Amino acid sequence: MRIIKIILVLFMVVIGAAFAVKNAQPVNLNYYLGVQEAPLALILVAALVLGALLGVLASLGAVVRLRHELGDLRRQQRQAQEEIENLRSQPVKE
Repeated sequence: MRIIKIILVLFMVVIGAAFAVKNAQPVNLNYYLGVQEAPLALILVAALVLGALLGVLASLGAVVRLRHELGDLRRQQRQAQEEIENLRSQPVKE
């Protein structure tokens, strides 16, 4: 399985390098504060990274909320388990 992952990563690196070579021509990036000239591949990779970071930031609130809920549920489970153990240790009344 590890070899397959290594081969897959190497394949992606080769494809990425070929993409960068094919798209090395400089293009103008117009934004509100000015204009910057950069290779097309660099602009696309920067846009991909920025989009991934924004996606992580957008989902961060949900992740924190779910982790808090998980902690509450684990605490409730532990309390229920302790209660079950206490009830099992008591003698049965007839």
